[in-house]
Amino acid sequence: MELKERKIRVNIIHPGAVITPGLRTELGYTDEQIAQVEVRTAALAPLGRTAAPDEISKAILFLASDDSSYVTGIELFVDGGWTQI
Repeated sequence: MELKERKIRVNIIHPGAVITPGLRTELGYTDEQIAQVEVRTAALAPLGRTAAPDEISKAILFLASDDSSYVTGIELFVDGGWTQI
């Protein structure tokens, strides 16, 4: 409410498991470790897979665009259904 006079909308994205290059470059995971993480997390997700980075970025772009001009104060879960189980 304190930002409405400045026409600032506040929303948040809750991403699910995403396999990104950061697993290798920042955490030092090997290809085998990355594959293991992907298999374990995909098995837990209702959709049966991890997210692609562009699936998360599309949700962010939507909230940043004029297409969401009447959306504010939401938590958007882009997690393949994890929070629903």
